[in-house]
Amino acid sequence: MKRFLLLLLVLLLGWVVYERENLWAFPDIISAYTAKEYCSCRYVMNNDAEYCRGYVKQWLPTSQFTDDPASKTITVSGMGRSHRAQWLSERLGCRLNP
Repeated sequence: MKRFLLLLLVLLLGWVVYERENLWAFPDIISAYTAKEYCSCRYVMNNDAEYCRGYVKQWLPTSQFTDDPASKTITVSGMGRSHRAQWLSERLGCRLNP
């Protein structure tokens, strides 16, 4: 049983080393996806805020969520990263801001 657990641990560590770049990018994906999808739901599709919050809810919680209707800007922070999306126009839709 100990050998099996040791083998499992070695395999897990090997997988982490192999996927390190993807695992490193994961925190950025959560907040960027949430900001962009909420912006599109709210300002491109013109749904209400309550619906869009439910639409973008994920199993990993976000630590900060700000919707500024005046500038149509969404700021989302989660897992130590923060991203902002802004509605540009009817034709262009929403864009993530760097």
